[in-house]
Amino acid sequence: MSDNIKILIVDDEEDIRELLRYNLGKEGYLIDTAENGIEAIEKAKSFAPHLIILDIMMEGMDGIEVCESLREDDFFNNTLIVFLTARGESFTQISALETGGDDFISKPIKPNVLKSRIKAILRRHPNISNSQSESISTYGDLTIDREKFTLKVGERSISLAKKEFELLDLLLSKPGKVFKRSEILSKVWGREVIVGDRTIDVHIRKLREKIGNDYIQTMKGVGYKFDF
Repeated sequence: MSDNIKILIVDDEEDIRELLRYNLGKEGYLIDTAENGIEAIEKAKSFAPHLIILDIMMEGMDGIEVCESLREDDFFNNTLIVFLTARGESFTQISALETGGDDFISKPIKPNVLKSRIKAILRRHPNISNSQSESISTYGDLTIDREKFTLKVGERSISLAKKEFELLDLLLSKPGKVFKRSEILSKVWGREVIVGDRTIDVHIRKLREKIGNDYIQTMKGVGYKFDF
């Protein structure tokens, strides 16, 4: 999947840029970097990245302003923008997404988790071959085999009922995306099967009991999303 995929890393800390360049470069991605917002916009226009990893807290032009500027240009309609920040306040995350960001990653992050997150986020790009055709995928500590209908948490094998597996697979198809209840019901149970919201809640509860509470997040009044 990584062949010819271009990633632009924007951060005012050189050690962060080099750490990300090293770890993502080992995965085969084509990497370029920028150390400030103005340089980021210039590099984005010439490099045409599939994904931009963008620090929020930078002097001068911060990451939010960079994102706003890029989103005003139709050239970047398909460019994925992921915010990298050490700030965990909810208002920062909301601002990042409202300005056109696709996701955010909190610093510090372990290299293996970073690589899994980036691989999962890139699945959203319309011009990249969808790696969901691969039977085996890894998300943090979770490894799913879609052909064998198996799941592992670390080295521990987990047994899932068919609908549990299908529900988890749906959430995994787009990590970070909030799936509405109506969409879950339609894609997992089908329109011809009449089930209530309680059915989804029960299956989510069972999944959390098996894989842990951290992966599946509830968005009150909307639905559920997978994050790691």
